[in-house]
Amino acid sequence: MYDDVADSPFNPRPGILINHPHGQDVYSGVPKDYTGENVTAENLYGVILGDKTKVKGGSGKVINSKPNDRIFIYYTDHGGPGVLGMPNMPVIYAMDFIEVLKKKHASGGYKEMVIYVEACESGSIFEGIMPQDINVYVTTASNAQELSFGTYCPGMDPPPPPDYLTCLGDLFSVSWMEDAESHNLKAETLQQQYQAVKTRTSNFNSYGFGSHVMEYGDTNIKSDKIYLFLGFDPDSVNFPPYNIKLRPPMQVITQRDADLLFLWQMYNRSQHEPDKRKEMLKQIRDTEKHRKHIDYSVELIGTFLYGPGKGSSVLNQVRGPGLALVDDWTCLKAMVRLFETECGSLTQYGMKHMRAFANICNSHISTVAVKEACRAACGSYDAGDMHPASRGYSA
Repeated sequence: MYDDVADSPFNPRPGILINHPHGQDVYSGVPKDYTGENVTAENLYGVILGDKTKVKGGSGKVINSKPNDRIFIYYTDHGGPGVLGMPNMPVIYAMDFIEVLKKKHASGGYKEMVIYVEACESGSIFEGIMPQDINVYVTTASNAQELSFGTYCPGMDPPPPPDYLTCLGDLFSVSWMEDAESHNLKAETLQQQYQAVKTRTSNFNSYGFGSHVMEYGDTNIKSDKIYLFLGFDPDSVNFPPYNIKLRPPMQVITQRDADLLFLWQMYNRSQHEPDKRKEMLKQIRDTEKHRKHIDYSVELIGTFLYGPGKGSSVLNQVRGPGLALVDDWTCLKAMVRLFETECGSLTQYGMKHMRAFANICNSHISTVAVKEACRAACGSYDAGDMHPASRGYSA
């Protein structure tokens, strides 16, 4: 965990984290093996593979699992087509993550693995490339081309406590955690939880304010009881039998707009602090300015490469179900590097354009042509003008 929230000056309850409007502290006593600058893709891969030589900093702890062990991984961050965010660069590319899972399986390092992923377009991490024969079952917050949503935010019902200016959770994460907390996990199966979480995360089939929870990999694992992966609370043995508890629809905001919601809350609550209000307004303007720069630059690159009227349709084309985002993942990384060299960091917001770079690769446009298009689109842009909070992929 990046671990920048509990002791943040913006946290109204220093040293305490909550994930429900009426929730208790979920921070105290939680082990933190890798924090801050040590939260990296390479460390994640080393930890999963059980390879201490591949990790840097932190506790040095890795998953030293044996052939009969079960592994549970919950990953949450911003996302985009084919990528998962990391608080430190580089981000996680789908194929790199899948290769790590394949290596872990080949080493005989586990019996079964379950992975829950919370991120926008998180289905794209597994769509078309996730093997079904490595004993790994995955569920994602969204399909390969849709956003995921934050909830328990200011102005929503139920709202966070009055002194909180941020969302407390994401709809998918809230759904599976609250399901796990309300059932006997020795009786509930992964299949049952999947159905309950799928229903709630869709906001009861209201997909304008919810997302499609997806599943990938070895679905035979779904018959397993959840406690084999999440553990067991003895007090839950007295919980009523499993049922999909009917809850009212949740109010939500897209993950990519949650940071703006926070800034606006800060702005609105600083009416009697002129300097603070001025700073919040500057951050809002800088954030919006950079977003528009990213969007316009990608659109203009599409025009240079494919011509007026056609660029947008090519860059935003979605491949059919079961097809991977891109044929050549090395090409995708190269296209992103070209863009960031000429146009500045994508940031977590700009990850939404990863599909555009994937489609450039899928249409076999030359590197020279893409470089020229990036320079033409962003020739007058100075990456140094970017607001510091917008540099890199934030978490």
